[in-house]
Amino acid sequence: MLPPLAHAAIAFGAAMVAGAMNSVAGGGSLVTFPTLVWLGLPSVTANATNTVAIWPGSLGSVWGYRRELRDTERRMYVLVGPSLLGGIVGAVLLRLTPTGVFDRLVPLLILFATCLFMVQEPVQRLFLRATPEHLGVRWLAFGILFQFLVGIYGGYFGAGIGILMLAALAIMGHDDIHQMNGFKNLLATFVNGIAAVYFIWMGMASWPDVAVMTIGAIIGGVGGAGMARRIGRAAVRRIVIAIGFAMTAALMLRV
Repeated sequence: MLPPLAHAAIAFGAAMVAGAMNSVAGGGSLVTFPTLVWLGLPSVTANATNTVAIWPGSLGSVWGYRRELRDTERRMYVLVGPSLLGGIVGAVLLRLTPTGVFDRLVPLLILFATCLFMVQEPVQRLFLRATPEHLGVRWLAFGILFQFLVGIYGGYFGAGIGILMLAALAIMGHDDIHQMNGFKNLLATFVNGIAAVYFIWMGMASWPDVAVMTIGAIIGGVGGAGMARRIGRAAVRRIVIAIGFAMTAALMLRV
């Protein structure tokens, strides 16, 4: 076990890196969650702590897309409901999952999230070339059901939900990738926010880690974004993917 100061420094550093990554390319949870597990937190506690600590920084992403969100059709906001419902269902499922079972699921969840992150940009380019369809009642009903399922996954684990929501929005007829990104960030804020409230209420988060990681994520999102942009979006994505696969392998060996 590491000394408390070293533990806090590593958690702070991981959150700062994640904040910078989220502001440029996303995928920050693929750094922070495995780091918490490596630091010795039980996997369920690590997942809850990560959700609570990183959520405040996600509000900045929504603010950054405020112009695009103003042009979003009002009926699309019906998806907020299933986001909240799915998020709380996923959070409850996490609490009910035995730590031993979740330990075995974690490498698969990280691998799944890493693969989603890998295909995010090719899928976005495909969406931009696709011919948009009109948003009808049938597709809206599909979107509500799909968003509920995404919310469950988001409340349970969370990493990679963005690409799932982008796919749903594209199928529903949206073709403005910036507006789609803004709206999926808004929905993710609701999913993770309700899950974070539940984790806090149930006492599932490690507050010393939440405190240092929240500060680190905010600093990383504000100050680290410039460095991440200098490195380049493609390089940041490659780093995230490499970390995801490395953490998957390490946790598989651990299990």
